[in-house]
Amino acid sequence: MPVPRVPGRRDRLQDIAVVGRKRVLLAAPRGYCAGVDRAVVAVEKALERYGAPVYVRKEIVHNKHVVRELEQRGAVFVDEVDMVPSGAHVVFSAHGVSPAVVAGAADRGLQAIDATCPLVTKVHREAVRFARDDYRILLIGHEGHEEVEGTAGEAPEHVTLVTSPEHADTVEVSDPSKLVWLSQTTLSVDETMETVRRLRERFPQLQDPPSDDICYATQNRQVAIKKVARDADLVIVVGSANSSNSVRLVEVALEYGATAAHRIDYADEIRQEWLDGVETIGVTSGASVPEVLVEEVLADLAHAGYGEVEEVRTAEEDLIFSLPKELRGDSGPRGGRAPGRSEA
Repeated sequence: MPVPRVPGRRDRLQDIAVVGRKRVLLAAPRGYCAGVDRAVVAVEKALERYGAPVYVRKEIVHNKHVVRELEQRGAVFVDEVDMVPSGAHVVFSAHGVSPAVVAGAADRGLQAIDATCPLVTKVHREAVRFARDDYRILLIGHEGHEEVEGTAGEAPEHVTLVTSPEHADTVEVSDPSKLVWLSQTTLSVDETMETVRRLRERFPQLQDPPSDDICYATQNRQVAIKKVARDADLVIVVGSANSSNSVRLVEVALEYGATAAHRIDYADEIRQEWLDGVETIGVTSGASVPEVLVEEVLADLAHAGYGEVEEVRTAEEDLIFSLPKELRGDSGPRGGRAPGRSEA
Protein backbone atom coordinates (compact mmCIF):
# COMPACT_ATOMS: atom_id res chain seq x y z
CA MET A 1 0.00 0.00 0.00
CA PRO A 2 1.49 3.37 -0.96
CA VAL A 3 2.18 5.91 1.72
CA PRO A 4 -0.43 8.70 1.85
CA ARG A 5 1.18 11.86 0.58
CA VAL A 6 1.32 15.00 2.63
CA PRO A 7 -1.46 17.33 1.38
CA GLY A 8 -0.11 19.84 -1.11
CA ARG A 9 0.38 23.31 0.32
CA ARG A 10 0.43 25.20 -2.96
CA ASP A 11 -0.28 25.01 -6.65
CA ARG A 12 2.43 23.61 -8.88
CA LEU A 13 5.52 25.74 -9.30
CA GLN A 14 5.35 28.13 -12.25
CA ASP A 15 7.92 28.55 -15.00
CA ILE A 16 8.85 32.23 -14.65
CA ALA A 17 11.57 33.66 -16.87
CA VAL A 18 14.94 34.68 -15.39
CA VAL A 19 17.81 36.59 -16.96
CA GLY A 20 20.16 33.61 -17.39
CA ARG A 21 19.92 29.86 -17.92
CA LYS A 22 17.87 27.77 -15.52
CA ARG A 23 19.59 24.66 -14.23
CA VAL A 24 19.92 22.29 -11.25
CA LEU A 25 23.23 21.19 -9.74
CA LEU A 26 22.55 17.83 -8.11
CA ALA A 27 25.03 16.98 -5.36
CA ALA A 28 26.50 13.50 -5.13
CA PRO A 29 26.89 11.68 -2.87
CA ARG A 30 23.51 12.39 -1.29
CA GLY A 31 20.77 10.45 0.47
CA TYR A 32 20.98 7.05 2.12
CA CYS A 33 24.24 5.98 3.73
CA ALA A 34 25.20 2.42 4.63
CA GLY A 35 24.18 2.78 8.28
CA VAL A 36 20.73 4.11 7.42
CA ASP A 37 20.19 1.43 4.79
CA ARG A 38 21.13 -1.26 7.31
CA ALA A 39 18.80 0.11 9.99
CA VAL A 40 15.77 0.54 7.74
CA VAL A 41 16.21 -2.87 6.17
CA ALA A 42 16.56 -4.36 9.66
CA VAL A 43 13.04 -3.20 10.51
CA GLU A 44 11.71 -4.52 7.19
CA LYS A 45 13.36 -7.90 7.73
CA ALA A 46 12.12 -8.09 11.32
CA LEU A 47 8.56 -7.50 10.11
CA GLU A 48 8.97 -10.20 7.47
CA ARG A 49 10.45 -12.70 9.90
CA TYR A 50 8.42 -12.07 13.06
CA GLY A 51 5.29 -10.37 11.78
CA ALA A 52 3.71 -7.15 12.98
CA PRO A 53 3.98 -5.48 15.32
CA VAL A 54 7.70 -4.97 15.65
CA TYR A 55 8.57 -2.20 18.09
CA VAL A 56 11.29 0.39 17.45
CA ARG A 57 12.79 2.55 20.19
CA LYS A 58 12.78 6.13 18.90
CA GLU A 59 12.74 6.80 15.15
CA ILE A 60 14.79 4.17 13.33
CA VAL A 61 16.36 7.04 11.36
CA HIS A 62 15.51 10.73 11.41
CA ASN A 63 13.25 10.93 8.38
CA LYS A 64 9.51 11.56 8.48
CA HIS A 65 8.74 9.68 5.26
CA VAL A 66 10.67 6.55 6.22
CA VAL A 67 9.02 6.39 9.65
CA ARG A 68 5.53 6.82 8.19
CA GLU A 69 6.06 4.08 5.64
CA LEU A 70 7.40 1.64 8.21
CA GLU A 71 4.44 2.41 10.46
CA GLN A 72 2.16 1.38 7.61
CA ARG A 73 3.99 -1.92 7.39
CA GLY A 74 3.46 -2.64 11.09
CA ALA A 75 6.34 -0.99 12.94
CA VAL A 76 5.40 0.69 16.22
CA PHE A 77 7.69 3.50 17.34
CA VAL A 78 8.01 4.09 21.08
CA ASP A 79 10.02 6.49 23.20
CA GLU A 80 11.32 3.95 25.72
CA VAL A 81 11.55 0.19 26.11
CA ASP A 82 9.13 0.19 29.06
CA MET A 83 6.40 0.97 26.50
CA VAL A 84 7.05 -2.35 24.71
CA PRO A 85 5.02 -5.42 25.79
CA SER A 86 7.09 -8.01 27.65
CA GLY A 87 8.68 -10.55 25.34
CA ALA A 88 8.11 -8.55 22.14
CA HIS A 89 10.68 -7.75 19.48
CA VAL A 90 12.26 -4.32 19.71
CA VAL A 91 14.74 -2.70 17.33
CA PHE A 92 17.27 -0.17 18.59
CA SER A 93 17.64 2.74 16.15
CA ALA A 94 20.63 3.62 14.01
CA HIS A 95 21.61 6.29 16.54
CA GLY A 96 22.48 3.76 19.24
CA VAL A 97 21.45 3.30 22.86
CA SER A 98 23.14 3.38 26.24
CA PRO A 99 23.88 0.24 28.30
CA ALA A 100 21.00 1.28 30.58
CA VAL A 101 18.55 0.92 27.68
CA VAL A 102 19.98 -2.49 26.78
CA ALA A 103 19.60 -3.59 30.40
CA GLY A 104 16.06 -2.25 30.53
CA ALA A 105 15.09 -4.28 27.48
CA ALA A 106 16.65 -7.41 28.98
CA ASP A 107 14.76 -6.88 32.26
CA ARG A 108 11.47 -6.90 30.32
CA GLY A 109 12.43 -10.02 28.40
CA LEU A 110 12.39 -8.15 25.11
CA GLN A 111 13.95 -9.71 22.02
CA ALA A 112 16.26 -6.87 21.03
CA ILE A 113 17.69 -6.28 17.57
CA ASP A 114 20.50 -3.74 17.56
CA ALA A 115 20.41 -1.64 14.38
CA THR A 116 22.97 0.87 15.67
CA CYS A 117 25.16 2.16 12.85
CA PRO A 118 28.56 0.44 13.14
CA LEU A 119 30.23 3.85 12.98
CA VAL A 120 28.29 4.93 16.06
CA THR A 121 29.22 1.66 17.76
CA LYS A 122 32.86 2.55 17.07
CA VAL A 123 32.46 5.77 19.05
CA HIS A 124 30.79 3.84 21.89
CA ARG A 125 33.79 1.51 22.05
CA GLU A 126 36.16 4.45 22.11
CA ALA A 127 34.25 5.93 25.05
CA VAL A 128 34.48 2.64 26.96
CA ARG A 129 38.20 2.32 26.22
CA PHE A 130 39.13 5.84 27.30
CA ALA A 131 36.94 5.66 30.40
CA ARG A 132 38.66 2.42 31.36
CA ASP A 133 41.97 4.26 31.13
CA ASP A 134 40.54 7.03 33.33
CA TYR A 135 40.45 9.77 30.69
CA ARG A 136 38.08 12.71 30.78
CA ILE A 137 36.13 12.51 27.51
CA LEU A 138 35.01 15.74 25.88
CA LEU A 139 32.09 14.63 23.72
CA ILE A 140 31.30 17.17 21.00
CA GLY A 141 27.65 17.00 20.07
CA HIS A 142 24.11 18.29 20.48
CA GLU A 143 22.49 18.04 23.87
CA GLY A 144 19.48 15.71 23.84
CA HIS A 145 20.38 13.97 20.57
CA GLU A 146 19.85 10.22 20.83
CA GLU A 147 23.33 9.43 19.60
CA VAL A 148 24.93 11.68 22.21
CA GLU A 149 22.80 10.15 24.97
CA GLY A 150 23.84 6.66 23.89
CA THR A 151 27.55 7.47 23.73
CA ALA A 152 27.55 9.37 27.03
CA GLY A 153 25.70 6.49 28.61
CA GLU A 154 28.67 4.22 28.00
CA ALA A 155 30.77 6.20 30.48
CA PRO A 156 28.60 8.79 32.23
CA GLU A 157 31.13 9.52 34.96
CA HIS A 158 33.84 10.33 32.41
CA VAL A 159 31.96 12.30 29.75
CA THR A 160 31.58 16.07 29.51
CA LEU A 161 29.41 17.35 26.67
CA VAL A 162 30.75 20.23 24.54
CA THR A 163 27.95 21.67 22.43
CA SER A 164 29.66 24.39 20.34
CA PRO A 165 32.91 26.25 19.70
CA GLU A 166 31.76 28.89 22.18
CA HIS A 167 31.17 26.24 24.83
CA ALA A 168 34.75 25.06 24.27
CA ASP A 169 35.93 28.41 25.62
CA THR A 170 34.33 27.83 29.02
CA VAL A 171 34.29 24.06 29.66
CA GLU A 172 36.28 23.01 32.72
CA VAL A 173 38.21 19.78 33.35
CA SER A 174 39.94 18.54 36.49
CA ASP A 175 42.98 16.92 34.82
CA PRO A 176 43.97 18.38 31.43
CA SER A 177 46.79 15.85 31.10
CA LYS A 178 44.35 12.94 30.50
CA LEU A 179 41.91 14.39 28.04
CA VAL A 180 40.46 13.10 24.76
CA TRP A 181 37.73 14.36 22.45
CA LEU A 182 35.09 12.29 20.67
CA SER A 183 32.16 13.50 18.60
CA GLN A 184 28.67 12.82 17.39
CA THR A 185 28.95 11.29 13.92
CA THR A 186 26.60 13.69 12.11
CA LEU A 187 28.12 17.09 12.91
CA SER A 188 29.48 19.81 10.66
CA VAL A 189 33.10 18.91 10.02
CA ASP A 190 34.16 22.57 9.99
CA GLU A 191 32.39 23.47 13.22
CA THR A 192 33.72 20.38 14.97
CA MET A 193 37.29 21.20 13.96
CA GLU A 194 36.81 24.75 15.20
CA THR A 195 35.58 23.37 18.52
CA VAL A 196 38.63 21.10 18.73
CA ARG A 197 40.94 24.00 17.84
CA ARG A 198 39.56 26.09 20.68
CA LEU A 199 39.76 23.17 23.10
CA ARG A 200 43.37 22.52 22.18
CA GLU A 201 44.28 26.16 22.72
CA ARG A 202 43.16 25.74 26.33
CA PHE A 203 44.24 22.12 26.75
CA PRO A 204 47.38 21.44 24.65
CA GLN A 205 47.54 17.78 25.73
CA LEU A 206 44.08 17.04 24.32
CA GLN A 207 44.20 13.73 22.41
CA ASP A 208 42.41 12.95 19.16
CA PRO A 209 40.21 9.87 18.69
CA PRO A 210 41.95 6.92 17.01
CA SER A 211 40.10 7.70 13.77
CA ASP A 212 37.52 10.19 12.51
CA ASP A 213 34.28 10.07 14.46
CA ILE A 214 32.28 12.12 11.96
CA CYS A 215 31.09 9.48 9.55
CA TYR A 216 32.23 9.21 5.95
CA ALA A 217 28.70 9.89 4.63
CA THR A 218 28.28 13.08 6.63
CA GLN A 219 31.66 14.32 5.42
CA ASN A 220 31.02 13.35 1.80
CA ARG A 221 27.66 15.12 1.68
CA GLN A 222 29.16 18.25 3.16
CA VAL A 223 32.03 18.23 0.67
CA ALA A 224 29.58 17.84 -2.23
CA ILE A 225 27.31 20.68 -1.13
CA LYS A 226 30.32 22.96 -0.61
CA LYS A 227 31.19 22.52 -4.29
CA VAL A 228 27.59 23.05 -5.39
CA ALA A 229 26.92 26.03 -3.12
CA ARG A 230 29.53 28.32 -4.68
CA ASP A 231 27.56 28.30 -7.95
CA ALA A 232 24.03 28.19 -6.53
CA ASP A 233 21.54 31.02 -6.07
CA LEU A 234 19.39 28.64 -4.04
CA VAL A 235 20.11 25.31 -2.33
CA ILE A 236 17.32 22.89 -1.43
CA VAL A 237 18.16 20.20 1.14
CA VAL A 238 15.73 17.30 1.40
CA GLY A 239 15.64 16.02 4.97
CA SER A 240 13.67 16.18 8.21
CA ALA A 241 13.98 18.86 10.88
CA ASN A 242 15.33 16.41 13.49
CA SER A 243 18.02 15.12 11.12
CA SER A 244 21.25 16.66 12.37
CA ASN A 245 23.17 16.00 9.16
CA SER A 246 20.37 17.50 7.01
CA VAL A 247 20.25 20.68 9.09
CA ARG A 248 24.05 20.92 8.86
CA LEU A 249 23.85 20.77 5.04
CA VAL A 250 21.75 23.94 5.02
CA GLU A 251 24.30 25.68 7.24
CA VAL A 252 27.23 24.49 5.13
CA ALA A 253 25.54 25.62 1.91
CA LEU A 254 25.07 29.13 3.27
CA GLU A 255 28.61 29.26 4.63
CA TYR A 256 30.09 28.26 1.29
CA GLY A 257 28.34 30.72 -0.95
CA ALA A 258 24.70 29.83 -1.58
CA THR A 259 22.55 32.96 -1.68
CA ALA A 260 19.73 31.10 0.07
CA ALA A 261 19.20 27.57 1.40
CA HIS A 262 16.13 25.77 2.69
CA ARG A 263 15.37 22.35 4.17
CA ILE A 264 12.21 20.51 3.13
CA ASP A 265 10.67 17.10 3.74
CA TYR A 266 8.63 17.00 0.53
CA ALA A 267 8.68 18.73 -2.85
CA ASP A 268 5.36 20.46 -2.18
CA GLU A 269 7.05 22.55 0.53
CA ILE A 270 9.06 24.49 -2.07
CA ARG A 271 7.71 28.04 -2.27
CA GLN A 272 7.31 29.90 -5.53
CA GLU A 273 8.96 33.02 -4.10
CA TRP A 274 12.16 31.07 -3.43
CA LEU A 275 12.62 30.85 -7.21
CA ASP A 276 12.31 34.57 -7.96
CA GLY A 277 15.31 35.55 -10.10
CA VAL A 278 17.02 32.21 -9.46
CA GLU A 279 19.09 30.72 -12.27
CA THR A 280 20.95 27.87 -10.52
CA ILE A 281 19.44 25.62 -7.85
CA GLY A 282 21.56 23.19 -5.86
CA VAL A 283 19.81 20.05 -4.61
CA THR A 284 21.00 17.52 -2.07
CA SER A 285 19.57 15.28 0.65
CA GLY A 286 20.55 14.10 4.10
CA ALA A 287 21.88 10.64 4.86
CA SER A 288 18.48 9.29 5.94
CA VAL A 289 16.54 10.43 2.86
CA PRO A 290 15.29 7.96 0.21
CA GLU A 291 16.04 8.98 -3.36
CA VAL A 292 12.37 9.01 -4.37
CA LEU A 293 11.94 12.25 -2.41
CA VAL A 294 14.76 13.88 -4.39
CA GLU A 295 13.21 12.67 -7.63
CA GLU A 296 9.95 14.39 -6.70
CA VAL A 297 11.84 17.64 -6.08
CA LEU A 298 13.55 17.39 -9.47
CA ALA A 299 10.22 16.75 -11.18
CA ASP A 300 8.66 19.76 -9.48
CA LEU A 301 11.59 21.98 -10.42
CA ALA A 302 11.47 20.73 -14.01
CA HIS A 303 7.86 21.93 -14.20
CA ALA A 304 9.17 25.36 -13.20
CA GLY A 305 11.68 25.33 -16.03
CA TYR A 306 14.66 23.79 -14.23
CA GLY A 307 14.81 20.70 -16.38
CA GLU A 308 18.56 20.84 -17.01
CA VAL A 309 20.22 18.74 -14.29
CA GLU A 310 23.97 18.42 -13.85
CA GLU A 311 25.30 16.01 -11.24
CA VAL A 312 28.24 17.32 -9.21
CA ARG A 313 30.00 14.25 -7.83
CA THR A 314 32.84 14.54 -5.32
CA ALA A 315 33.15 10.93 -4.07
CA GLU A 316 32.04 7.36 -4.70
CA GLU A 317 30.42 5.30 -1.95
CA ASP A 318 30.21 1.52 -1.99
CA LEU A 319 30.26 0.62 1.71
CA ILE A 320 27.74 -2.00 2.85
CA PHE A 321 27.13 -3.09 6.45
CA SER A 322 25.83 -6.57 7.23
CA LEU A 323 22.47 -6.86 8.96
CA PRO A 324 22.19 -7.45 12.73
CA LYS A 325 23.01 -11.07 13.53
CA GLU A 326 19.39 -11.91 14.42
CA LEU A 327 18.32 -11.16 10.84
CA ARG A 328 21.06 -12.85 8.84
CA GLY A 329 20.84 -16.17 7.07
CA ASP A 330 17.46 -15.97 5.37
CA SER A 331 17.01 -16.87 1.74
CA GLY A 332 16.16 -13.34 0.60
CA PRO A 333 18.54 -10.63 -0.55
CA ARG A 334 20.76 -8.80 1.90
CA GLY A 335 18.52 -5.83 2.24
CA GLY A 336 15.84 -5.76 -0.39
CA ARG A 337 14.53 -2.32 -1.17
CA ALA A 338 14.27 0.29 1.55
CA PRO A 339 11.17 2.52 1.85
CA GLY A 340 10.70 4.80 -1.11
CA ARG A 341 14.07 3.91 -2.57
CA SER A 342 14.37 3.81 -6.33
CA GLU A 343 15.77 0.74 -8.02
CA ALA A 344 19.27 1.28 -9.39
